[in-house]
Amino acid sequence: MPRPSPVLPGGPALFVIGVSGCGKSSIAAALAAARNGIYVEADALHPAENVAHMAAGQPLSDAMRTPWLRALALHVADQQAAHPDRQVFTACSALKRSYRDLIRSHLPEAVFLHLSGDQAVIAARMAARQNHFMPTSLLDSQFATLEMPQADEAHVTVSIDGDLEQITAACLAALN
Repeated sequence: MPRPSPVLPGGPALFVIGVSGCGKSSIAAALAAARNGIYVEADALHPAENVAHMAAGQPLSDAMRTPWLRALALHVADQQAAHPDRQVFTACSALKRSYRDLIRSHLPEAVFLHLSGDQAVIAARMAARQNHFMPTSLLDSQFATLEMPQADEAHVTVSIDGDLEQITAACLAALN
C-alpha cells in the first residue's frame, strides 16, 4: 500500500531522470551538494539479477523494473522522513510515464528533472566512462523506451549541452 508523502520543509523529492549516460548521477549528486540535500543513487538499489541482466546487454522488462522502482520510492520516502529539513535528490532513469506514476503513487509531490540530449553525445559519454554495468549497446533501447514527461507531470527539462558545472547551473536555474 502506498505511503503518503508528507509536505516537508526540505521540499519535494527530486528525481533526475533520463536515458543512461545523460549524467543523472553526476547532476543529482551536484544538486544535492549545492542545496545541502540527500543524494540517492537508484542503481545502488537494483537487485543483483537486474544488474547482471543489464551487464549482459539485455534491457530490463517492466516486471523486473517494478519491484525496484517501488523499493526506490519507499527508500526515498524513508530518507525524507529521516531528514525532513533536507531535500532528497535521486538519479533514476524513470523513462516511462508508468514508472513515474509508480514513483508518484508513493511520493505524490515528486518532481522530475529530465536531462535531455543528443543520442550521439550520450553514446560518446557512455563509451568514455569506466566501471559501469550499463553497456552502450543498450542506449538504443533506452531512447526507444523514453516517454517524455507531459504537462500534467511536475517536471522540468534541461539540456545536457555543456560541462557538469554549466548543466548543474542550468538545473538550479530551472528549479528556481
